[in-house]
Amino acid sequence: MRRPAIAIVALALACEAPAPQTTPTPIAVAITTPTTTTPWSDAWLLAQATRYLDDPTARRRALERSLQNPENLYSRTRLGSYGRPDLGWDLLPEWNPRVRPVTPDTITHMTAHGEPETADTRLWDGVRPTTMPAWVELGRRVFFSYPLRPEIFAEHALAHPEVARAVGMHSASDGTVPGTVAFVDIDGSPRVGITCALCHSTVESGAVVVGRARRDFDYGAMRLAYHRDTGVPVDPEMARRMASWGPGRADITEDDDQDPVAIPDLWGLRALGTLTQAATLRHGELGDDAPLALAIRQETQILHANRERARPPRELAYALALFLYALEPPTAAATPTAAATRGAAIFRRDCETCHADAAGSGPPIAFADIGTDPALAAGTSRGTGLYRPAPLLRVAAAAPYLHHGVVASLAELFDPARMRDDYTRGAHGPGAITGHLPGTDLAPAQREDLIAYLETR
Repeated sequence: MRRPAIAIVALALACEAPAPQTTPTPIAVAITTPTTTTPWSDAWLLAQATRYLDDPTARRRALERSLQNPENLYSRTRLGSYGRPDLGWDLLPEWNPRVRPVTPDTITHMTAHGEPETADTRLWDGVRPTTMPAWVELGRRVFFSYPLRPEIFAEHALAHPEVARAVGMHSASDGTVPGTVAFVDIDGSPRVGITCALCHSTVESGAVVVGRARRDFDYGAMRLAYHRDTGVPVDPEMARRMASWGPGRADITEDDDQDPVAIPDLWGLRALGTLTQAATLRHGELGDDAPLALAIRQETQILHANRERARPPRELAYALALFLYALEPPTAAATPTAAATRGAAIFRRDCETCHADAAGSGPPIAFADIGTDPALAAGTSRGTGLYRPAPLLRVAAAAPYLHHGVVASLAELFDPARMRDDYTRGAHGPGAITGHLPGTDLAPAQREDLIAYLETR
């Protein structure tokens, strides 16, 4: 197993010229004015694809409109680097990688030879889709197969099955490991990388549930296992922080603040007014710019994760956005009961003011009003002073709760005992869990009715 020097927070990766790319088939006419087709129809989304792909002015405008707080680090980085024809990320070369899924044979080869097999198939054929099914299928390939970056920690875990199992890297029934891919890196070396599916899909009885957060995936433990097994040193403070994350959450912000977040489910995105737990990006109110905002989010997330060495072809970013819009949650497990009917009335009275949209989310709320841990909302990286109400699609299966994943169950979310300093049942250790007061003033029987209703959503 290779043992490159590891930086405190990230791998130090040199920027190399990428392999020659297939030239995408262009669309001749750019749309620069708002469209008149029905919002969220296939025709409307396809028209926005043309604006995003072929109109730099539209992309820059959508970026600027989407940023909730232009002064935080996330926004300032994008304003300084995106949509600038003379500098920044637009000058990066496009990268359409050669990839192959990680299978048992891949792992066997990697264990025997110290590196994965070389992949020989480009993720994308270079032809721009023209229909919604073709766009969504391309987005599925991006979701499962586009490497966010080379990940030596995942490579180590896959070569040691006991580590992979311990940190939640499960195999599907076909033997593949969703969220991992063998690929040829920009410098020509065969590597293992992680993809969107590592955090935002899970394996249940061998079947892949797309869009469900992988709540047993422990990224911090995966990194620590690499350092433990290889002897490569890690900064003690960084090791402490990674050990504190636990399954289902990680600190993905760009600053030195400690503000880990729970991995979210990805269903119901069309209904969301804002994106991310801290409402970092406006979305629903942007009209024709809404899908551009999500595509820019995916495009910049990928290039930033890959240490700004290259950017994905924009066709792939838009395809990923359309795939995410197309995701539907699994059927709810619970059926309505008398208790659920009573709980629905309680929800309408006490909860619907905040959780009002089709996904069960709503307009963002000042963190001082919701009263939960302020670290993310007030942070220098993505802070907005706000928290977005959590979407409630399949909420009964979404524990642990709150943006940082500290409440272990719905019963505990509504239990006023969690506010006490002597509370010991928190998902990440003892101590009071403050904030989100709605529901905590209900009588025990009413709490049970409310939970029965939420189990039907």
